[in-house]
Amino acid sequence: MDLQIEGRGGVTIIRPDEARLDALGAVGFKDRMKAAVESAPGRVVLDLSGVGFIDSSGLGAVVAVRRFLRAGQAMDLAGLTGPVARVFRLTRMDMLFAIHAEVADALGEAA
Repeated sequence: MDLQIEGRGGVTIIRPDEARLDALGAVGFKDRMKAAVESAPGRVVLDLSGVGFIDSSGLGAVVAVRRFLRAGQAMDLAGLTGPVARVFRLTRMDMLFAIHAEVADALGEAA
């Protein structure tokens, strides 16, 4: 799975290039996220606006990325589509992350 990575004001924004985050791509996603998070200077925002489906493997991969964060580093989520947000709510994983409607919200930018 390819990731689009953009730095903006000390925040690293990461966008998966796939519409599905499932068992087929979860390992590749986790490996690429590990490299991206380790090289990120500070806070990370994972933009899931292009992801329309996530299964338990994908959810587990997103949660697993948290252990790659350095001390003082945080990862927020942004742009969850309806089905993805539902999975996070149903599994109560929405309690682990700050979730923002859009990347601009996560960055504190005016729309």
